[in-house]
Amino acid sequence: MPILVPIFALVALVYALVGFGGGSTYTALLALSGAEYVAIPVVSLLCNIIVVTGGCWRYARAGLIDLKAMTPLLLASAPLAFIGGRLPVSESAFYAILGGALLLSAFALLLPTRHQSVVGVSSPALWALSGMVGLLAGLSGIGGGIFMAPMLHLVRWADARRIAAFASVYILINSIAGIGGQLTKSGSAPIAGMIADHWPLLIAVLIGGQLGSYLGTRWLSPNHLRMMTAILVGYVAVRLIFRG
Repeated sequence: MPILVPIFALVALVYALVGFGGGSTYTALLALSGAEYVAIPVVSLLCNIIVVTGGCWRYARAGLIDLKAMTPLLLASAPLAFIGGRLPVSESAFYAILGGALLLSAFALLLPTRHQSVVGVSSPALWALSGMVGLLAGLSGIGGGIFMAPMLHLVRWADARRIAAFASVYILINSIAGIGGQLTKSGSAPIAGMIADHWPLLIAVLIGGQLGSYLGTRWLSPNHLRMMTAILVGYVAVRLIFRG
């Protein structure tokens, strides 16, 4: 685990720049390190919560959080994130789901952030997408912002900073709901043990996330970082799919 501490801090910093929690990369790194599969979504969701909480606060202070616009998408995702968190899955099924989620997130990261609007995308379609992402978030430990943000850029839902603010709130709510589902499935004692075993990683993402969210209210990370992360996550995704 010691080698993961600075890596988690760096991942948190980079993802917090654009309003993400980093769950996709945390899950990838934990899977590669041989962590127990039942601990992976719990630790990843906790890391998400720690990272994006600071971002939510800073985006709120900057006046970038529009709860009226966010609420329908949050209401569509949070209940399903809770359900996803409490669904029991076998080890092989978990790795297959996680690998598929990471592969999708890699493609999402590769989508350009500036392009022409897509016409004909209705609000119900976005709500349905948000619900599916919420379910996946609870199952895999990925907050879901990494999927929703590119879609919202695609349909010109808002400007880049407001979408980054949305992603922070979206990940926070889904991660809390997912942890709630995990708690009902596993009980408080196993989750407390998982936290105790991985506390250095939680401290690392606290430091990196706070710095990243501070910088992220002023500038966004370069596209190179998105591309490098996409390659890493995609590579791990393929490995996990074959393992599952």
